[in-house]
Amino acid sequence: MSSQISIIIPVLNEAPFIRKLLEHLFENASAENIAEIIVVDGGSIDNTREIVESFSAQNIMSLESEKGRAKQMNFGAKHAKGNILYFLHADSFPPKHFDTFIIEEFNKGHEAGCFRMQFDNNHWWLKLASWLTKFSWRACRGGDQSQFITKSLFRDIGGYNENFIIYEDNILINALYARKQFVVINKKLQTSARCYEKHGVWKLQYLYWSIYVKKWFGASAEELYQFYLNRVAK
Repeated sequence: MSSQISIIIPVLNEAPFIRKLLEHLFENASAENIAEIIVVDGGSIDNTREIVESFSAQNIMSLESEKGRAKQMNFGAKHAKGNILYFLHADSFPPKHFDTFIIEEFNKGHEAGCFRMQFDNNHWWLKLASWLTKFSWRACRGGDQSQFITKSLFRDIGGYNENFIIYEDNILINALYARKQFVVINKKLQTSARCYEKHGVWKLQYLYWSIYVKKWFGASAEELYQFYLNRVAK
């Protein structure tokens, strides 16, 4: 049986990106490698769902779930047919032939991993941060790089921890690193720098570093969320 990938995209008010992303996925992957694209909406109030449903004839499943990326991604995984899950943010665009690269790593025995990343912004720090994603260091990982993982390993780990409203990607990545189940594919995914542009590069980077350190010292999911909420999400 050949391997197939289920692409899972959590969305919330992503009308500016979702059409472009779906078109990008169709243009840069082989249909036979993609079991389906599952878009899980957490309650959008813009026209995200209408855009997704306009692609309904093209192997796209549109689902609704409770708000929260971890909940949305877990919900999508439950409906996935492929033996490889590929979690992707709505503003991250994987490289051409991304499906082939993922399946090649799977065939080598790698059950989980991500791509290198570059931001769509030329700020020197974001260029440096992008360059650092070529290394396998745990501190250089994040959800914007996307995440492939076999369905069996995802189930074995227990999926995304739904207690975490933020940092959920990192919790899963931590579990994969602990099992020595992670590979960085040496191809670049491009992601939006919109959060950095909105809040400021240094403010947001300091926030991310602070959350990383707080979790290292044992902060709870609720403490991390409140710290984030008080500084960015207003």
